[in-house]
Amino acid sequence: MTVAVVGTGRMGGAMALALAAAGHDLVLQNRTRRRAEAAAAQAGGRVVDTPAEAAASADVVITMLPDGEAVSAAFGGPDGLIAGARAGTVLVDMSTVLPDTIRSVARAVRARGAGLLDSPVSGSVELAGKGQLTLMVGGEVEDLERARPALEAVSKVIFHLGPLGSGAAMKLAVNTVIFGLNGALAEAVVLADAAGVNRTLAYDVLAASAVGAPYVHYKRAAFLEPDATPIQFPLELAEKDLELITAFAESLRVSVPQATANLDLVRRASTDGRRGLDFSTVTSELRARSDGWAQAVPDGGGTREVPTA
Repeated sequence: MTVAVVGTGRMGGAMALALAAAGHDLVLQNRTRRRAEAAAAQAGGRVVDTPAEAAASADVVITMLPDGEAVSAAFGGPDGLIAGARAGTVLVDMSTVLPDTIRSVARAVRARGAGLLDSPVSGSVELAGKGQLTLMVGGEVEDLERARPALEAVSKVIFHLGPLGSGAAMKLAVNTVIFGLNGALAEAVVLADAAGVNRTLAYDVLAASAVGAPYVHYKRAAFLEPDATPIQFPLELAEKDLELITAFAESLRVSVPQATANLDLVRRASTDGRRGLDFSTVTSELRARSDGWAQAVPDGGGTREVPTA
């Protein structure tokens, strides 16, 4: 099967490796061509200049793009995926966007005789490269079955959640938990630090405790050795996703106070040129808030000072 990947950033480039390992022929395209060329140097495949070229030569096209505007641009226009799509091709958007983003292109895609799925992912860049992502799929069963060989190459499990847009909705729900975990984990690390507990031992306890979700384990290096750990997910994308979550919740009249608090934390952490840092760096923001502050705590007949971060 020929599979095109449109958007060969960290996650898209890693998925290209998994697709190549599964024996699929690759077509790669990125708005900045050198990124597609870098992915091709690792995974193999052919680099093309436009989404239309990618769609014209592939059985399945996977888009992994940073936001809704990028998705709309990749699908639309004379050089877009819709213009290049052939009858029988399945377009699969794996970006984290609002459900209406993918629904807005459905009619035009169907008019070309092509299939359309939204299939956001859960998992790290490392898991993407190993073909171990969790996929949340919305769309027609027939389109899913046609795209399944490509989707199985990048995933450990595929959930078909319902009609088009269901995957995007579920991804926002999943990320609500991820950002809650990230914020709570940052608070726990800073709190243990302030109490004088060795940071590494504190993290070991958290990972071994009831809160030791897979996220806690794979973000270990980012929290304990941030300067030596490659950036997996920058603050600027975390802010974008939390804005989507809160806007989507508002449209459904659902209260999400924790997501709102996490958005505020991420925005504060994104100042002073930090937007490109990994979103685990919210610990730095929490430490900065605590800098120079010590709380007097009753200790028998007197008080003791709680160490600052």
